[in-house]
Amino acid sequence: MSALVWISAASLAAWLWLLLCQGFFWRTDVRLPPRRDPEAWPPVCVVVPARDEAEVLPASLPSLLAQEYPGRAEVFLVDDGSTDGTGDLARALAERTDGLPLTVTSPGEPPADWTGKLWAVRHGIALARAREPEYLLLTDADIAHAPDSLRTLVAAARTGGFDAVSQMARLRVASGWERLVVPAFVYFFAQLYPFRRIGRRGTRTAAAAGGCVLLRAEAAERARIPEAIRHAVIDDVALARAVKGSGGRIWLGLADRVDSVRPYPRLHDLWRMVARSAYAQLRHNPLLLAGTVAGLALVYLVPPFAVVAGLVAGDTAAAVLGALAWLVMSGTYLPMLHYYRQPPWLAPLLPFTAFLYLLMTVDSAVLHHRGRGAAWKGRTYARPDALTEEG
Repeated sequence: MSALVWISAASLAAWLWLLLCQGFFWRTDVRLPPRRDPEAWPPVCVVVPARDEAEVLPASLPSLLAQEYPGRAEVFLVDDGSTDGTGDLARALAERTDGLPLTVTSPGEPPADWTGKLWAVRHGIALARAREPEYLLLTDADIAHAPDSLRTLVAAARTGGFDAVSQMARLRVASGWERLVVPAFVYFFAQLYPFRRIGRRGTRTAAAAGGCVLLRAEAAERARIPEAIRHAVIDDVALARAVKGSGGRIWLGLADRVDSVRPYPRLHDLWRMVARSAYAQLRHNPLLLAGTVAGLALVYLVPPFAVVAGLVAGDTAAAVLGALAWLVMSGTYLPMLHYYRQPPWLAPLLPFTAFLYLLMTVDSAVLHHRGRGAAWKGRTYARPDALTEEG
């Protein structure tokens, strides 16, 4: 047998393993678990870190202020050094919205060993603790919530005994590039962190979606949130690991009525979103980068290459094996496309999207080594070990 046949067989074997043994990551039916209303609704404080969010705030903040929550709840928007009038706009929106009380505050510039978002979260949590909430809802400034969002999150956490309940907001899919890249982003995330394993007792898999995390205040103190993760660029995964590592129960699933309103109309916008944290996900390790590139190539790029090369060279076995792997790949992607209301003909294009992600990951490493990695809204963050060495 040719080398191409062996490589194609390895790719097909990898896809069969992913299909059956990776927590059924490709299924999209992990939604909020069964829940019932508590007899008494616990107090909740909502913390919203916001830096230069005037563009999206009119579509998101009113949805938080209009929450139909039977218990005591209030919102803290932490203006993280915005230069576009985010704080003033938030106050104006609150004046026009008859709903939950809003406090707008600013923490000042973060210390060197804190990311700006987590410094803002720290400030918001400190203010919230004075109200003695049982739960904290950590949500991003670009997330719009259905009127019953807070109510259903609290009911799910209470019923299931979870210390953290997180929903992955449905990202915006409007432009051509968003249709090509965004569903794959969530698909790849679920492949790395299968949702079913996250909520299961006795597993080490931990992740959350930073746009919507309901966190028990007691669990946050026990896990030292956010101090314990103060330099994390991928803060949602770090938060979930800290909570689970301190003995807490966590849950993550897809959202039905929690949506991101942030637009990524151009490939450049999506590229920046991925590249700013991809190398951090690999712990800034060149060996992990090389392994990731090789793995992406074997799993996503080999199937279409084997089909084309096999047909050209007359290697029927390689073409058949490549076609089978491509078919399994496309089949696992269909549920995510359906969740995002996208046409099924996008499924066979997943290898092209994966190639884009491969290039974004490599670019993330290049930017890091040039001193421009993990850059977001005017700030660039160093590796955590670099901060330790400097300290």
